[in-house]
Amino acid sequence: MEELVTPLIERNGFELVEVEWKPQRGNWNLCLYIDKPGGVTIQDCETINHEVSDLLDRFDIISHSYLLEVSSPGVERPLKNKRDYERYRGEPVQVSTYQKIKGQKKFYGLLHDFNKSTLTLLTDEGDYIELSFHHIARVKLWFRPDKYM
Repeated sequence: MEELVTPLIERNGFELVEVEWKPQRGNWNLCLYIDKPGGVTIQDCETINHEVSDLLDRFDIISHSYLLEVSSPGVERPLKNKRDYERYRGEPVQVSTYQKIKGQKKFYGLLHDFNKSTLTLLTDEGDYIELSFHHIARVKLWFRPDKYM
C-alpha cells in the first residue's frame, strides 16, 4: 500500500507518515496519515482522499469493502524512520516498549541521540536513558502544554 500511494502523496507536497489497516465496528478502515511543513488542513485531507481513492479503484488491490480515511497524524505524530529522528532531535518524545524495562513500559524525555541500534533520551531530571530499538514498540512526539505556555 505504501509503495502505491507514496508517490501520489509526495507529488502533492505531503509526507506519508503512517498507514493503518484496522477493523472498526465490523468494517475495515484504511487510514493514511499525512503531514507537511505547517500542518495539514481538512482540504488537504479531502484532496488526498479523492486522489488515493481513484488510484485504489484503478488498481483494485483491496478485494472487500473498506472506508478510506486521510488524516493528520496530530501533534503526537509517530516517529518511524531515520529522517523523523533527525528532524525531531531535541524534541519531547514518548517511547513505549514491548516489555517492562526497569519497571516501566513508557519513557519520556527529549530525543537526544540515536543510531542503528539505540535511542537516547534526556529526561527532565537530566538523566540519559538508552533504549534498544529491539525493545521499542513505538516512538511518538510528546505534547507538553506546560512547556509551550
